Amino acid sequence: MKGLSYASDSDEEVATDDVFGISSIQEPATKRQRLVEQPVAGPSNISAAPNVLSQDPLKQTSLVTRPTDTQMKVNITYEDMMAPVVGPENPFGERRFLNQNTLAGHVEEQSMSEHAFKTQHLTHHILGYSANPSNDPSAPRIIGSVEKAQANGFATIDALKPSRQTKKELKRKRNGKKGDVDVVEGEGAYVGPWGGWEADGAGVPVGPEPAEEDSEDDEEEAKEAAAIKNKAKVKRSVFGQETSIFHGKSLTDYQGRTYMSPPLAVAPHLSQESGAQETYIPKVCVHTWTGHTQGVSVIRTFPGTGHLLLSGSMDTKIKLWDVYQEGNCLRTFMGHHKAVKDVTFSNDGRRFLSCGYDRQMKLWDTETGQCLKAFSNGKIPHCIRFHPDEDKQNIFLAGMSDKKIIQYDMNTAEITQEYDQHLGPVNTITFVDENRRFITTSDDKTMRAWDFDIPVVIKYIAEPDMHSMPAVTLHPSKKWLAAQSMDNQISIYSAENFRQNRKKRFAGHTIAGYACQVGFSPDGKWISSGDSDGNVVFWDWKTGRIKSRLKAHSKVVIAHEWLPHETMAIRIRALPTPFTFDCVVAA
Repeated sequence: MKGLSYASDSDEEVATDDVFGISSIQEPATKRQRLVEQPVAGPSNISAAPNVLSQDPLKQTSLVTRPTDTQMKVNITYEDMMAPVVGPENPFGERRFLNQNTLAGHVEEQSMSEHAFKTQHLTHHILGYSANPSNDPSAPRIIGSVEKAQANGFATIDALKPSRQTKKELKRKRNGKKGDVDVVEGEGAYVGPWGGWEADGAGVPVGPEPAEEDSEDDEEEAKEAAAIKNKAKVKRSVFGQETSIFHGKSLTDYQGRTYMSPPLAVAPHLSQESGAQETYIPKVCVHTWTGHTQGVSVIRTFPGTGHLLLSGSMDTKIKLWDVYQEGNCLRTFMGHHKAVKDVTFSNDGRRFLSCGYDRQMKLWDTETGQCLKAFSNGKIPHCIRFHPDEDKQNIFLAGMSDKKIIQYDMNTAEITQEYDQHLGPVNTITFVDENRRFITTSDDKTMRAWDFDIPVVIKYIAEPDMHSMPAVTLHPSKKWLAAQSMDNQISIYSAENFRQNRKKRFAGHTIAGYACQVGFSPDGKWISSGDSDGNVVFWDWKTGRIKSRLKAHSKVVIAHEWLPHETMAIRIRALPTPFTFDCVVAA
Protein backbone atom coordinates (compact mmCIF):
# COMPACT_ATOMS: atom_id res chain seq x y z
CA MET A 1 0.00 0.00 0.00
CA LYS A 2 1.37 3.34 -0.97
CA GLY A 3 0.79 6.51 0.96
CA LEU A 4 -0.68 9.69 -0.46
CA SER A 5 0.89 13.12 -0.30
CA TYR A 6 0.29 16.63 -1.66
CA ALA A 7 2.84 18.64 -3.57
CA SER A 8 3.25 22.32 -2.73
CA ASP A 9 2.91 23.56 -6.34
CA SER A 10 -0.19 21.63 -7.36
CA ASP A 11 -3.32 20.25 -5.88
CA GLU A 12 -2.96 16.87 -7.55
CA GLU A 13 -2.41 13.78 -5.52
CA VAL A 14 1.03 12.18 -5.97
CA ALA A 15 1.74 8.54 -5.04
CA THR A 16 5.11 8.14 -3.37
CA ASP A 17 6.92 5.98 -0.84
CA ASP A 18 8.19 9.05 1.00
CA VAL A 19 5.61 9.15 3.77
CA PHE A 20 7.18 11.96 5.83
CA GLY A 21 8.34 14.07 2.86
CA ILE A 22 11.98 13.75 3.71
CA SER A 23 13.08 14.26 0.10
CA SER A 24 11.39 17.68 -0.03
CA ILE A 25 13.45 19.00 2.91
CA GLN A 26 16.01 21.49 1.64
CA GLU A 27 19.60 21.45 2.77
CA PRO A 28 20.41 24.06 5.41
CA ALA A 29 21.75 27.34 4.13
CA THR A 30 25.22 28.52 4.91
CA LYS A 31 23.82 31.34 6.98
CA ARG A 32 21.72 30.63 10.01
CA GLN A 33 18.10 31.35 9.28
CA ARG A 34 15.88 33.20 11.66
CA LEU A 35 13.48 30.94 13.46
CA VAL A 36 9.95 32.15 13.88
CA GLU A 37 8.20 30.87 16.96
CA GLN A 38 4.92 29.21 16.04
CA PRO A 39 2.04 28.76 18.39
CA VAL A 40 1.65 25.38 20.12
CA ALA A 41 -1.07 23.26 18.67
CA GLY A 42 -4.15 23.02 20.78
CA PRO A 43 -6.11 19.96 21.70
CA SER A 44 -7.79 19.94 18.36
CA ASN A 45 -4.40 19.30 16.60
CA ILE A 46 -3.55 16.08 18.53
CA SER A 47 -3.23 13.07 16.25
CA ALA A 48 -4.20 9.68 17.68
CA ALA A 49 -2.08 7.85 15.11
CA PRO A 50 0.96 9.99 14.28
CA ASN A 51 3.30 9.16 11.47
CA VAL A 52 6.26 7.15 12.90
CA LEU A 53 9.23 5.31 11.45
CA SER A 54 8.61 1.68 10.73
CA GLN A 55 12.22 0.88 11.73
CA ASP A 56 14.51 2.52 14.22
CA PRO A 57 17.56 3.79 12.24
CA LEU A 58 19.58 4.27 15.46
CA LYS A 59 18.72 0.74 16.68
CA GLN A 60 17.92 1.98 20.16
CA THR A 61 17.31 -0.65 22.81
CA SER A 62 15.31 1.63 25.05
CA LEU A 63 13.10 4.67 24.71
CA VAL A 64 14.75 7.85 25.89
CA THR A 65 12.70 11.02 25.88
CA ARG A 66 13.19 14.52 27.09
CA PRO A 67 10.70 16.42 29.20
CA THR A 68 10.09 18.86 26.33
CA ASP A 69 9.31 16.14 23.75
CA THR A 70 5.68 16.05 22.52
CA GLN A 71 6.03 13.23 19.99
CA MET A 72 7.66 9.82 19.87
CA LYS A 73 9.12 8.92 16.48
CA VAL A 74 9.59 5.22 17.33
CA ASN A 75 7.01 2.52 17.89
CA ILE A 76 7.31 1.10 21.40
CA THR A 77 7.37 -2.67 21.62
CA TYR A 78 4.92 -4.61 23.70
CA GLU A 79 7.68 -5.87 26.02
CA ASP A 80 8.77 -2.32 26.79
CA MET A 81 5.26 -1.19 27.45
CA MET A 82 4.54 -4.11 29.80
CA ALA A 83 7.92 -3.95 31.64
CA PRO A 84 7.78 -3.15 35.38
CA VAL A 85 8.35 0.34 36.53
CA VAL A 86 12.09 1.02 37.00
CA GLY A 87 13.12 3.05 40.00
CA PRO A 88 13.29 2.95 43.81
CA GLU A 89 10.21 2.26 45.81
CA ASN A 90 8.84 4.86 48.07
CA PRO A 91 10.60 4.31 51.41
CA PHE A 92 7.99 6.40 53.17
CA GLY A 93 5.13 4.21 52.10
CA GLU A 94 3.61 1.28 53.90
CA ARG A 95 5.94 -1.28 55.52
CA ARG A 96 7.16 -4.04 53.21
CA PHE A 97 8.19 -6.53 55.99
CA LEU A 98 6.32 -7.70 58.99
CA ASN A 99 9.39 -7.33 61.21
CA GLN A 100 10.67 -4.13 59.65
CA ASN A 101 12.26 -1.91 62.30
CA THR A 102 14.20 0.58 60.19
CA LEU A 103 13.51 2.72 57.15
CA ALA A 104 15.33 0.30 54.79
CA GLY A 105 14.42 -3.04 56.34
CA HIS A 106 15.15 -5.18 59.38
CA VAL A 107 18.30 -4.71 61.52
CA GLU A 108 19.50 -6.78 64.51
CA GLU A 109 22.39 -6.21 66.86
CA GLN A 110 24.75 -9.18 67.02
CA SER A 111 28.28 -9.54 68.41
CA MET A 112 30.81 -12.32 67.85
CA SER A 113 34.57 -12.80 68.14
CA GLU A 114 36.89 -12.48 65.17
CA HIS A 115 37.65 -16.20 65.33
CA ALA A 116 33.93 -17.12 65.21
CA PHE A 117 33.32 -14.77 62.28
CA LYS A 118 36.25 -16.19 60.27
CA THR A 119 35.13 -19.74 61.05
CA GLN A 120 31.60 -19.12 59.77
CA HIS A 121 32.95 -17.24 56.76
CA LEU A 122 35.28 -20.10 55.77
CA THR A 123 32.54 -22.67 56.41
CA HIS A 124 30.16 -20.83 54.08
CA HIS A 125 32.90 -20.30 51.46
CA ILE A 126 34.17 -23.91 51.44
CA LEU A 127 31.26 -26.07 52.57
CA GLY A 128 28.41 -23.90 51.33
CA TYR A 129 26.55 -23.23 54.56
CA SER A 130 26.88 -21.27 57.77
CA ALA A 131 24.93 -20.59 60.94
CA ASN A 132 22.34 -17.82 60.84
CA PRO A 133 23.35 -15.14 63.36
CA SER A 134 19.79 -13.77 63.57
CA ASN A 135 18.01 -13.67 66.93
CA ASP A 136 14.61 -13.97 65.29
CA PRO A 137 13.08 -17.34 66.30
CA SER A 138 11.24 -17.55 62.99
CA ALA A 139 14.45 -17.14 60.97
CA PRO A 140 16.07 -20.28 59.43
CA ARG A 141 18.85 -21.90 61.41
CA ILE A 142 21.17 -22.44 58.45
CA ILE A 143 22.03 -20.11 55.60
CA GLY A 144 23.00 -21.90 52.42
CA SER A 145 22.77 -25.59 51.60
CA VAL A 146 20.84 -27.38 54.32
CA GLU A 147 21.63 -30.78 52.74
CA LYS A 148 25.40 -30.27 53.05
CA ALA A 149 24.96 -29.07 56.60
CA GLN A 150 23.01 -32.20 57.52
CA ALA A 151 25.65 -34.40 55.87
CA ASN A 152 28.42 -32.84 57.96
CA GLY A 153 26.40 -32.79 61.16
CA PHE A 154 26.03 -28.99 61.08
CA ALA A 155 29.74 -28.72 62.04
CA THR A 156 32.01 -25.83 61.13
CA ILE A 157 35.20 -26.15 59.10
CA ASP A 158 37.51 -26.27 62.11
CA ALA A 159 35.49 -29.00 63.83
CA LEU A 160 35.73 -31.39 60.88
CA LYS A 161 38.58 -33.88 60.75
CA PRO A 162 39.41 -36.54 58.19
CA SER A 163 38.28 -40.05 58.97
CA ARG A 164 41.09 -42.25 60.27
CA GLN A 165 39.86 -45.21 58.28
CA THR A 166 39.70 -43.15 55.10
CA LYS A 167 43.17 -41.75 55.72
CA LYS A 168 44.54 -45.23 56.20
CA GLU A 169 42.92 -46.51 53.01
CA LEU A 170 44.15 -43.57 50.97
CA LYS A 171 47.63 -43.96 52.44
CA ARG A 172 47.77 -47.60 51.40
CA LYS A 173 46.61 -46.69 47.88
CA ARG A 174 49.34 -44.09 47.59
CA ASN A 175 52.10 -46.31 48.98
CA GLY A 176 51.24 -48.92 46.36
CA LYS A 177 51.89 -46.50 43.49
CA LYS A 178 55.67 -46.15 43.88
CA GLY A 179 56.37 -48.38 40.87
CA ASP A 180 59.39 -50.43 39.92
CA VAL A 181 62.87 -49.00 40.46
CA ASP A 182 64.17 -50.61 37.27
CA VAL A 183 61.52 -48.97 35.07
CA VAL A 184 62.40 -45.39 34.13
CA GLU A 185 59.50 -44.40 31.85
CA GLY A 186 56.15 -45.78 30.85
CA GLU A 187 53.71 -47.95 32.74
CA GLY A 188 54.92 -49.07 36.13
CA ALA A 189 57.79 -46.51 36.22
CA TYR A 190 59.22 -45.64 39.60
CA VAL A 191 57.77 -42.44 41.03
CA GLY A 192 58.77 -42.85 44.70
CA PRO A 193 57.24 -40.44 47.18
CA TRP A 194 55.82 -38.35 44.32
CA GLY A 195 53.28 -41.02 43.37
CA GLY A 196 49.75 -39.75 42.92
CA TRP A 197 46.42 -41.12 44.03
CA GLU A 198 44.61 -43.88 42.18
CA ALA A 199 41.81 -41.45 41.25
CA ASP A 200 42.54 -37.97 39.96
CA GLY A 201 41.70 -35.30 42.45
CA ALA A 202 41.33 -37.79 45.28
CA GLY A 203 42.25 -36.56 48.68
CA VAL A 204 41.33 -36.78 52.29
CA PRO A 205 37.60 -36.00 52.46
CA VAL A 206 36.15 -33.85 55.15
CA GLY A 207 33.79 -35.64 57.50
CA PRO A 208 32.89 -36.07 61.14
CA GLU A 209 35.38 -37.74 63.46
CA PRO A 210 34.65 -41.47 63.91
CA ALA A 211 33.99 -42.72 67.37
CA GLU A 212 36.56 -45.55 67.25
CA GLU A 213 40.23 -44.71 67.83
CA ASP A 214 42.82 -46.38 65.65
CA SER A 215 45.71 -46.91 68.07
CA GLU A 216 47.79 -48.91 65.58
CA ASP A 217 47.78 -46.04 63.07
CA ASP A 218 48.87 -43.61 65.80
CA GLU A 219 51.75 -45.88 66.77
CA GLU A 220 52.93 -46.16 63.16
CA GLU A 221 52.85 -42.38 62.68
CA ALA A 222 54.73 -41.84 65.95
CA LYS A 223 57.44 -44.31 64.90
CA GLU A 224 57.86 -42.64 61.50
CA ALA A 225 58.12 -39.18 63.10
CA ALA A 226 60.71 -40.44 65.61
CA ALA A 227 62.74 -42.04 62.82
CA ILE A 228 62.77 -38.79 60.82
CA LYS A 229 63.78 -36.81 63.91
CA ASN A 230 66.65 -39.16 64.73
CA LYS A 231 67.85 -39.09 61.14
CA ALA A 232 67.97 -35.29 61.04
CA LYS A 233 69.64 -34.99 64.43
CA VAL A 234 73.25 -33.78 64.36
CA LYS A 235 75.78 -36.27 65.66
CA ARG A 236 77.26 -35.34 68.99
CA SER A 237 80.98 -35.28 69.65
CA VAL A 238 82.33 -38.59 70.86
CA PHE A 239 85.60 -38.89 72.71
CA GLY A 240 88.19 -40.75 70.64
CA GLN A 241 87.24 -39.26 67.27
CA GLU A 242 89.37 -36.12 67.66
CA THR A 243 92.23 -35.59 65.24
CA SER A 244 94.92 -33.00 64.57
CA ILE A 245 97.10 -32.13 61.58
CA PHE A 246 100.68 -30.83 61.75
CA HIS A 247 101.36 -28.40 58.89
CA GLY A 248 105.16 -28.10 59.15
CA LYS A 249 107.86 -30.12 57.45
CA SER A 250 109.41 -31.43 60.65
CA LEU A 251 108.14 -31.49 64.21
CA THR A 252 111.66 -30.80 65.60
CA ASP A 253 114.61 -28.70 64.47
CA TYR A 254 118.24 -29.76 64.23
CA GLN A 255 118.57 -29.52 68.01
CA GLY A 256 115.48 -31.62 68.66
CA ARG A 257 113.35 -28.67 69.80
CA THR A 258 109.65 -28.45 68.93
CA TYR A 259 107.58 -25.33 68.40
CA MET A 260 106.93 -25.28 72.14
CA SER A 261 110.39 -23.80 72.72
CA PRO A 262 110.49 -19.99 72.38
CA PRO A 263 112.60 -18.76 69.42
CA LEU A 264 115.26 -16.94 71.46
CA ALA A 265 117.56 -16.71 68.43
CA VAL A 266 114.97 -14.60 66.60
CA ALA A 267 113.49 -12.81 69.62
CA PRO A 268 116.00 -12.81 72.51
CA HIS A 269 113.84 -10.44 74.55
CA LEU A 270 111.38 -13.27 75.20
CA SER A 271 113.51 -14.32 78.16
CA GLN A 272 112.87 -11.02 79.92
CA GLU A 273 110.08 -10.34 82.36
CA SER A 274 106.77 -9.33 80.83
CA GLY A 275 105.77 -5.67 81.27
CA ALA A 276 109.27 -4.40 82.11
CA GLN A 277 109.51 -2.32 78.93
CA GLU A 278 107.41 0.65 77.91
CA THR A 279 104.78 -0.01 75.26
CA TYR A 280 103.30 2.17 72.52
CA ILE A 281 100.14 2.21 70.47
CA PRO A 282 100.35 0.23 67.19
CA LYS A 283 99.82 1.97 63.85
CA VAL A 284 100.57 -0.36 60.91
CA CYS A 285 99.48 -3.90 60.01
CA VAL A 286 102.54 -6.07 59.33
CA HIS A 287 101.08 -9.57 58.97
CA THR A 288 97.81 -11.39 58.29
CA TRP A 289 97.11 -15.00 59.20
CA THR A 290 94.80 -16.88 56.84
CA GLY A 291 93.26 -20.31 57.33
CA HIS A 292 89.87 -20.24 59.05
CA THR A 293 86.82 -20.56 56.82
CA GLN A 294 84.42 -18.82 59.21
CA GLY A 295 84.55 -16.14 61.88
CA VAL A 296 87.21 -16.23 64.60
CA SER A 297 85.54 -16.16 68.02
CA VAL A 298 88.51 -16.25 70.42
CA ILE A 299 92.33 -15.98 70.43
CA ARG A 300 94.85 -16.68 73.21
CA THR A 301 98.62 -16.12 73.35
CA PHE A 302 101.04 -18.67 74.77
CA PRO A 303 101.53 -17.95 78.51
CA GLY A 304 104.77 -16.22 79.42
CA THR A 305 106.42 -15.76 76.04
CA GLY A 306 103.54 -15.23 73.61
CA HIS A 307 105.44 -16.88 70.74
CA LEU A 308 102.42 -19.03 69.84
CA LEU A 309 98.85 -18.02 69.13
CA LEU A 310 95.77 -20.20 69.60
CA SER A 311 92.54 -19.34 67.74
CA GLY A 312 89.07 -20.86 67.95
CA SER A 313 86.65 -20.38 65.10
CA MET A 314 83.06 -20.84 64.05
CA ASP A 315 84.25 -23.45 61.56
CA THR A 316 84.62 -25.87 64.56
CA LYS A 317 88.43 -25.90 64.25
CA ILE A 318 91.21 -24.70 66.54
CA LYS A 319 94.49 -23.57 65.00
CA LEU A 320 97.93 -22.94 66.50
CA TRP A 321 99.97 -20.20 64.81
CA ASP A 322 103.61 -19.10 64.87
CA VAL A 323 104.12 -15.41 65.75
CA TYR A 324 107.83 -14.56 65.51
CA GLN A 325 109.28 -16.69 62.71
CA GLU A 326 107.33 -17.28 59.49
CA GLY A 327 103.81 -16.70 60.83
CA ASN A 328 102.49 -20.03 59.56
CA CYS A 329 99.81 -22.32 60.90
CA LEU A 330 101.57 -25.01 62.89
CA ARG A 331 98.72 -27.37 63.82
CA THR A 332 94.96 -27.72 63.38
CA PHE A 333 92.88 -29.41 66.09
CA MET A 334 89.61 -31.00 64.97
CA GLY A 335 87.22 -32.49 67.49
CA HIS A 336 84.25 -30.18 67.94
CA HIS A 337 81.17 -30.58 65.76
CA LYS A 338 79.89 -27.07 66.31
CA ALA A 339 81.41 -23.61 66.71
CA VAL A 340 84.19 -23.17 69.26
CA LYS A 341 83.21 -20.74 72.04
CA ASP A 342 86.33 -20.41 74.22
CA VAL A 343 89.88 -21.74 74.67
CA THR A 344 92.38 -21.33 77.52
CA PHE A 345 96.00 -22.39 78.14
CA SER A 346 97.34 -24.04 81.25
CA ASN A 347 100.10 -22.23 83.17
CA ASP A 348 102.91 -23.96 81.27
CA GLY A 349 101.07 -23.91 77.94
CA ARG A 350 101.54 -27.64 77.33
CA ARG A 351 97.81 -28.24 77.54
CA PHE A 352 94.77 -26.22 76.72
CA LEU A 353 91.03 -26.52 77.19
CA SER A 354 88.37 -25.80 74.57
CA CYS A 355 84.59 -25.63 74.72
CA GLY A 356 81.99 -25.30 72.01
CA TYR A 357 78.32 -25.23 71.17
CA ASP A 358 78.34 -29.03 70.84
CA ARG A 359 78.18 -29.08 74.69
CA GLN A 360 81.66 -30.58 74.92
CA MET A 361 84.76 -29.47 76.85
CA LYS A 362 88.00 -31.04 75.67
CA LEU A 363 91.54 -31.17 77.03
CA TRP A 364 94.27 -31.11 74.36
CA ASP A 365 98.02 -31.62 74.28
CA THR A 366 99.49 -28.53 72.61
CA GLU A 367 102.58 -30.28 71.28
CA THR A 368 101.25 -33.62 70.02
CA GLY A 369 97.72 -32.49 69.14
CA GLN A 370 96.16 -35.39 71.03
CA CYS A 371 92.83 -34.99 72.81
CA LEU A 372 93.50 -36.21 76.34
CA LYS A 373 90.02 -36.05 77.87
CA ALA A 374 86.49 -34.84 77.18
CA PHE A 375 83.90 -33.53 79.64
CA SER A 376 80.22 -32.71 79.32
CA ASN A 377 77.18 -32.17 81.52
CA GLY A 378 74.70 -31.76 78.68
CA LYS A 379 74.71 -27.95 78.71
CA ILE A 380 76.46 -25.39 76.52
CA PRO A 381 79.64 -23.95 78.10
CA HIS A 382 80.11 -20.22 77.50
CA CYS A 383 83.53 -19.77 79.15
CA ILE A 384 86.23 -22.03 80.58
CA ARG A 385 89.26 -21.34 82.84
CA PHE A 386 92.09 -23.30 84.46
CA HIS A 387 92.69 -22.61 88.13
CA PRO A 388 95.79 -20.35 88.11
CA ASP A 389 97.57 -22.02 91.06
CA GLU A 390 100.36 -24.42 90.14
CA ASP A 391 99.13 -27.08 92.54
CA LYS A 392 95.58 -26.88 91.14
CA GLN A 393 96.24 -27.32 87.44
CA ASN A 394 93.99 -30.37 87.46
CA ILE A 395 90.95 -28.18 88.22
CA PHE A 396 89.04 -25.98 85.84
CA LEU A 397 85.81 -23.95 86.01
CA ALA A 398 83.24 -23.53 83.25
CA GLY A 399 80.33 -21.09 83.01
CA MET A 400 77.30 -22.85 81.59
CA SER A 401 74.11 -21.89 79.82
CA ASP A 402 72.02 -23.32 82.69
CA LYS A 403 73.10 -20.42 85.01
CA LYS A 404 75.69 -22.54 86.85
CA ILE A 405 79.47 -22.51 87.25
CA ILE A 406 80.72 -26.07 87.42
CA GLN A 407 84.08 -27.15 88.83
CA TYR A 408 85.76 -30.22 87.34
CA ASP A 409 88.61 -32.37 88.56
CA MET A 410 90.38 -33.62 85.44
CA ASN A 411 92.03 -36.50 87.28
CA THR A 412 88.70 -38.08 88.19
CA ALA A 413 86.61 -36.45 85.40
CA GLU A 414 83.95 -35.60 87.96
CA ILE A 415 82.17 -32.42 88.98
CA THR A 416 83.50 -31.47 92.41
CA GLN A 417 81.50 -28.28 92.96
CA GLU A 418 78.60 -26.29 91.53
CA TYR A 419 78.07 -22.55 91.99
CA ASP A 420 74.39 -21.88 91.39
CA GLN A 421 73.20 -18.32 92.10
CA HIS A 422 73.00 -16.56 88.73
CA LEU A 423 69.70 -16.02 86.95
CA GLY A 424 71.11 -16.23 83.44
CA PRO A 425 73.88 -17.87 81.40
CA VAL A 426 77.37 -17.23 82.83
CA ASN A 427 79.62 -15.23 80.49
CA THR A 428 82.98 -14.73 82.27
CA ILE A 429 85.11 -16.17 85.09
CA THR A 430 88.03 -14.08 86.46
CA PHE A 431 90.31 -15.09 89.36
CA VAL A 432 91.34 -12.36 91.84
CA ASP A 433 92.88 -11.97 95.31
CA GLU A 434 95.80 -14.37 94.72
CA ASN A 435 93.40 -16.86 93.14
CA ARG A 436 91.44 -17.38 96.34
CA ARG A 437 88.35 -15.76 94.87
CA PHE A 438 86.82 -15.36 91.46
CA ILE A 439 84.36 -12.97 89.81
CA THR A 440 81.59 -14.06 87.45
CA THR A 441 79.27 -12.06 85.18
CA SER A 442 76.05 -13.19 83.59
CA ASP A 443 73.24 -12.22 81.26
CA ASP A 444 71.19 -11.38 84.37
CA LYS A 445 73.10 -8.02 84.47
CA THR A 446 74.83 -8.81 87.75
CA MET A 447 78.37 -9.46 88.96
CA ARG A 448 78.99 -11.95 91.77
CA ALA A 449 82.10 -12.75 93.80
CA TRP A 450 82.81 -16.22 95.18
CA ASP A 451 85.33 -17.90 97.44
CA PHE A 452 86.93 -20.78 95.60
CA ASP A 453 85.33 -24.15 96.37
CA ILE A 454 82.58 -22.51 98.46
CA PRO A 455 79.26 -22.17 96.58
CA VAL A 456 78.14 -19.07 98.48
CA VAL A 457 78.15 -15.55 97.03
CA ILE A 458 80.31 -13.21 99.09
CA LYS A 459 79.55 -10.11 97.04
CA TYR A 460 76.51 -9.34 94.94
CA ILE A 461 76.79 -6.36 92.58
CA ALA A 462 73.62 -5.18 90.85
CA GLU A 463 72.51 -1.65 90.05
CA PRO A 464 69.43 -0.39 88.22
CA ASP A 465 71.59 1.18 85.53
CA MET A 466 73.81 -1.88 85.04
CA HIS A 467 73.90 -3.75 81.75
CA SER A 468 75.16 -7.19 80.83
CA MET A 469 78.98 -7.48 80.88
CA PRO A 470 80.08 -10.24 78.48
CA ALA A 471 83.85 -9.59 78.74
CA VAL A 472 86.05 -8.93 81.80
CA THR A 473 89.84 -8.47 81.89
CA LEU A 474 92.20 -8.15 84.87
CA HIS A 475 94.67 -5.23 84.95
CA PRO A 476 98.39 -6.25 84.93
CA SER A 477 98.67 -4.85 88.47
CA LYS A 478 95.86 -7.26 89.51
CA LYS A 479 94.12 -4.43 91.39
CA TRP A 480 91.41 -3.54 88.90
CA LEU A 481 88.86 -5.29 86.71
CA ALA A 482 87.77 -3.82 83.37
CA ALA A 483 84.26 -4.98 82.38
CA GLN A 484 82.85 -4.36 78.91
CA SER A 485 79.31 -3.10 79.44
CA MET A 486 76.58 -3.32 76.84
CA ASP A 487 75.80 0.39 77.20
CA ASN A 488 78.92 1.24 75.13
CA GLN A 489 81.35 1.84 77.97
CA ILE A 490 84.02 0.03 80.01
CA SER A 491 83.37 -0.02 83.74
CA ILE A 492 86.20 -0.38 86.28
CA TYR A 493 85.83 -2.38 89.53
CA SER A 494 88.25 -2.92 92.38
CA ALA A 495 89.65 -6.46 92.62
CA GLU A 496 89.84 -6.15 96.41
CA ASN A 497 86.47 -4.83 97.63
CA PHE A 498 84.66 -5.16 94.24
CA ARG A 499 83.42 -1.58 94.29
CA GLN A 500 82.99 0.34 91.07
CA ASN A 501 85.40 3.19 90.42
CA ARG A 502 83.04 5.90 89.20
CA LYS A 503 85.94 8.20 88.32
CA LYS A 504 87.28 5.83 85.68
CA ARG A 505 84.99 5.35 82.73
CA PHE A 506 86.11 4.55 79.19
CA ALA A 507 83.59 5.38 76.47
CA GLY A 508 83.49 6.59 72.88
CA HIS A 509 83.13 3.23 71.13
CA THR A 510 80.05 1.26 70.01
CA ILE A 511 79.85 -2.38 71.05
CA ALA A 512 76.15 -2.87 71.92
CA GLY A 513 75.21 -6.42 70.98
CA TYR A 514 78.79 -7.75 70.74
CA ALA A 515 81.02 -9.35 73.37
CA CYS A 516 84.13 -7.34 72.45
CA GLN A 517 87.13 -8.26 74.58
CA VAL A 518 88.98 -5.67 76.69
CA GLY A 519 92.79 -5.63 76.64
CA PHE A 520 95.63 -4.06 78.63
CA SER A 521 99.16 -3.29 77.50
CA PRO A 522 101.79 -5.33 79.42
CA ASP A 523 102.83 -2.26 81.42
CA GLY A 524 99.20 -1.28 82.14
CA LYS A 525 99.57 2.11 80.47
CA TRP A 526 96.94 1.58 77.76
CA ILE A 527 93.50 -0.01 77.75
CA SER A 528 91.96 -1.11 74.46
CA SER A 529 88.81 -2.54 72.98
CA GLY A 530 87.35 -3.46 69.62
CA ASP A 531 84.08 -2.01 68.41
CA SER A 532 81.30 -2.81 65.98
CA ASP A 533 82.68 -0.47 63.29
CA GLY A 534 85.90 -2.46 62.85
CA ASN A 535 88.06 -0.12 64.96
CA VAL A 536 90.43 -0.82 67.83
CA VAL A 537 90.13 2.03 70.33
CA PHE A 538 92.98 2.94 72.72
CA TRP A 539 92.52 4.93 75.95
CA ASP A 540 95.05 6.30 78.40
CA TRP A 541 94.58 4.37 81.67
CA LYS A 542 95.28 7.40 83.86
CA THR A 543 93.33 10.12 82.08
CA GLY A 544 90.60 8.03 80.45
CA ARG A 545 90.98 9.89 77.15
CA ILE A 546 90.98 8.24 73.74
CA LYS A 547 94.52 8.31 72.34
CA SER A 548 94.04 6.49 69.08
CA ARG A 549 91.39 4.83 66.95
CA LEU A 550 92.90 2.29 64.57
CA LYS A 551 90.83 1.10 61.61
CA ALA A 552 91.46 -2.64 61.76
CA HIS A 553 88.66 -4.14 59.71
CA SER A 554 85.40 -3.39 57.92
CA LYS A 555 83.36 -5.33 60.50
CA VAL A 556 83.25 -5.84 64.25
CA VAL A 557 86.47 -6.67 66.13
CA ILE A 558 85.60 -9.32 68.71
CA ALA A 559 88.90 -10.32 70.36
CA HIS A 560 92.48 -9.06 70.52
CA GLU A 561 95.66 -9.74 72.51
CA TRP A 562 98.74 -7.74 73.47
CA LEU A 563 102.02 -9.61 73.00
CA PRO A 564 103.68 -9.58 76.43
CA HIS A 565 107.30 -8.87 75.39
CA GLU A 566 107.03 -6.37 72.54
CA THR A 567 108.34 -2.86 73.16
CA MET A 568 106.57 -1.58 70.08
CA ALA A 569 103.25 -2.91 71.34
CA ILE A 570 102.38 -5.54 68.81
CA ARG A 571 98.67 -6.13 68.89
CA ILE A 572 96.72 -9.07 67.57
CA ARG A 573 93.01 -9.02 66.92
CA ALA A 574 90.40 -11.55 65.87
CA LEU A 575 87.50 -10.77 63.57
CA PRO A 576 84.10 -12.46 63.24
CA THR A 577 84.55 -12.71 59.48
CA PRO A 578 85.96 -15.60 57.45
CA PHE A 579 89.60 -16.32 56.75
CA THR A 580 91.61 -13.61 58.51
CA PHE A 581 92.74 -12.09 61.73
CA ASP A 582 95.56 -9.61 61.71
CA CYS A 583 98.56 -8.43 63.64
CA VAL A 584 99.36 -4.71 63.76
CA VAL A 585 102.50 -3.06 65.13
CA ALA A 586 103.54 0.49 65.86
CA ALA A 587 105.71 2.09 63.23
